[in-house]
Amino acid sequence: MHGHKKRRSKEKTRGHFSPAIEPQARLDVEPRPAGHDLAIGFFGASGTVTGSRYLLEDDSTRVLVDCGLFQGGRELRNLNWAPPPPEVDGVDTILLTHAHLDHSGAIPRLVRNGWKGRVITTRATAELCELLLPDSGHLQEKDAQFANRRGYSRHQPALPLYTQNDALNALEHFQGVSFEEVVEVAPGISARFHRVGHILGAASIEIDWKGTRILFSGDLGRYGDAVMLDPDPPSAADYLIIESTYGDREHDAISPEQALGDTIERCVARGGTVVIPAFAVGRAQSLLYHLSVLKRAGRLQGVPVYLDSPMAINASEIMCANSGDHRLTHDQCKAACAVAHYVRDAEESKALTADENPKIIISASGMATGGRVVHHLRQFAPDPKNLLLFAGFQAMGTRGGALVAGATSIKIFGEEVPVLAEVVNLSMLSAHADCNEIMRWLSAMPHAPRKTFVTHGEATASTSLAARISGELGWDCTTPRLGSWGDLATV
Repeated sequence: MHGHKKRRSKEKTRGHFSPAIEPQARLDVEPRPAGHDLAIGFFGASGTVTGSRYLLEDDSTRVLVDCGLFQGGRELRNLNWAPPPPEVDGVDTILLTHAHLDHSGAIPRLVRNGWKGRVITTRATAELCELLLPDSGHLQEKDAQFANRRGYSRHQPALPLYTQNDALNALEHFQGVSFEEVVEVAPGISARFHRVGHILGAASIEIDWKGTRILFSGDLGRYGDAVMLDPDPPSAADYLIIESTYGDREHDAISPEQALGDTIERCVARGGTVVIPAFAVGRAQSLLYHLSVLKRAGRLQGVPVYLDSPMAINASEIMCANSGDHRLTHDQCKAACAVAHYVRDAEESKALTADENPKIIISASGMATGGRVVHHLRQFAPDPKNLLLFAGFQAMGTRGGALVAGATSIKIFGEEVPVLAEVVNLSMLSAHADCNEIMRWLSAMPHAPRKTFVTHGEATASTSLAARISGELGWDCTTPRLGSWGDLATV
């Protein structure tokens, strides 16, 4: 990718990695069934909602779709340290649906371990990964340093999964393409990316594998979203891999502005601070838009808004520069982003925690797993006048998941922090399609797939969606286990 050689350190070390003391974890992969010409391996986001990674292989070619980080409980997170399964050897190409770390965040780890292939994705996704991946490496380095200073890690010393420099190396493997462009992946194999809303650059991927068509939904966005475009109708496919993040839930029908305004004003009236953990790419920009609408309507007057995430600030600038990929004009996007005071400096971020006046702090990460928002949670969670406001799905095993489930304390930097603040999750602000919107998208397929694999959801969500697909559409449907294989018989 352009612009990275100037920023890369001349130091070619791979950081303070020591495989001898990394957590011993391994993905349990079933043997591939013999005699199948084309198969799919479910190496992530199966029975869980993170770690998206699927392997397509026949006798001559292997391709990965997504290569994301596992998030949630320790058992899942430890899989990020596992050596790549032998089945990944020989993969020349990764096809990437979108930039979120649970889809892209393991690519630097793969490159650090010697992978030399290419990553094909949309241009906007490639541009966003220029922000997300180096930031991910930087945060992991900082978290490891903090753990070593405080001495709360189980490992001595605490280590980052990969470094910022590793991520910059990984970006050189990216190739950005246009939506609807047919791209050759290997002889007889091509891919095409279709818009699905969700976030800037997000796509479903249609793969023609020597005459067999396989469609990966990626993460589906909302219909009628105020910022993102509607998902494009799905293409015809012999096999479908469909996400199920909200496979068993419907979003509330109340308008986002009304829910957001009412909830924030309730907190401000009691003199509290609103802390909003938000994904730096996608949710932060949509929240700014909704807050700008509220401000224009005369609400939230005198309540300052802070966007405390350098990455979210940069992502907002990318959003405004790609006005053709969402509903907002360039001027509308600029006006929405102007509602917030941008906080880039770490010292200014720390000063926010000492400010006792009512305010709104939007800070990454969306599931409160790391970054500056964790420091804000430590400060504001113990006070009942404050509000912790979530704006989307919270995976089990994350701090966000624990908070919306009613946890009375959360562990931050090795310490138990009491939670007395109000906690609210406004699902209508989610960037993910709910179960009815997923069904709407599926119903637009030109014909039934030969088989549908329901993935990227907690077990109950995937099972519920599979039952609806089988019952309402009459399709052959399954929920694959993590580490299992599926047969894609050639047509």
